[in-house]
Amino acid sequence: MKNVVLIPGDGIGPEITNSVTTILEKAGADVNWVRAKAGLTAHEELGTPLPDETIEAIEEHRIALKGPLTTPVGAGFRSVNVALRQKFNLYSNIRPAHTLPSIESPFRDVDLVLFRENTQGLYIGKEQWIEEGENKKHSEAIAVVTEEASRKIITAAFEYAKQHERKKVTLVHKANILKLTTGLFLEVGRKVAKEYPEIEFEDLIVDNMAMQMVMRPRQFDVVVTTNLFGDILSDLASGLVGGLGVTGAANIGDDAAMFEAVHGSAPDIVGKNLANPLALLFSSLMMLEHIDQKAVAENIRKAIYKTLVEKKVYCTPDIGGEGTTSTFTQAVCDNI
Repeated sequence: MKNVVLIPGDGIGPEITNSVTTILEKAGADVNWVRAKAGLTAHEELGTPLPDETIEAIEEHRIALKGPLTTPVGAGFRSVNVALRQKFNLYSNIRPAHTLPSIESPFRDVDLVLFRENTQGLYIGKEQWIEEGENKKHSEAIAVVTEEASRKIITAAFEYAKQHERKKVTLVHKANILKLTTGLFLEVGRKVAKEYPEIEFEDLIVDNMAMQMVMRPRQFDVVVTTNLFGDILSDLASGLVGGLGVTGAANIGDDAAMFEAVHGSAPDIVGKNLANPLALLFSSLMMLEHIDQKAVAENIRKAIYKTLVEKKVYCTPDIGGEGTTSTFTQAVCDNI
């Protein structure tokens, strides 16, 4: 049995976590949950958004499944998500975007996987104020891109393409303007691509990429990019298939992994039995595949798809149904 650290999170987190653990138990997943706290709830209860006990649990077990966390905007504590990714060097953020049955979208047959470098770029948080005199403010932010980190994420994207029989990797950059940082990323990408001659390689400037994704998303297969661009484009990719509520996410390093729902904590619907657990559920399937329980993951995926076809009765209102968290959970369990 595999020990997995379970962080329910804030807001609707405990509700969707309960749904996911119920479904995985029904499917026979060989998982032992080690419960831990993080986020605003932990901050209010324990005085810190990331308790030492939670870090120690992840250090011991190396796998975590995490619900949504609340991060204050502009002030307050720093993002726990970023802190965990940097603490455990979870350099590879993986965000699949697949067209789902009965989920409304103007796009069909979207099937792309976005790899985002997860530890560098502007998200290292190196910012400072520069004094310019009275009544003047000047702020600066520093972006860091290294050859080593670039090679790791780009290689991860190519390895994924190879293992999943994907045909193309698209590298996204802004090397026409940011010549040293994303220029280095592009340079490394071209070198890595030569090691995988069987996989088509292309590079696109980020603004063109954004346009192409909303015009012809089916042309993309595996996409790899830097931290900031990946943050933006992965949400855009989710929007192509129905939003953040229907897409999973993984953060994987060399010796640890965290799987999470990247949508918000939705405090307005807490306790109303209306929370959609699909994002965390798809993240949990990525987790099951990571720990070599692929058959269980595929069984659950088939049950989800069957439930979505019957969504009017069972699914939550945000994806066009008239059901609740409970009816969706029960329907998936019945379809397993």
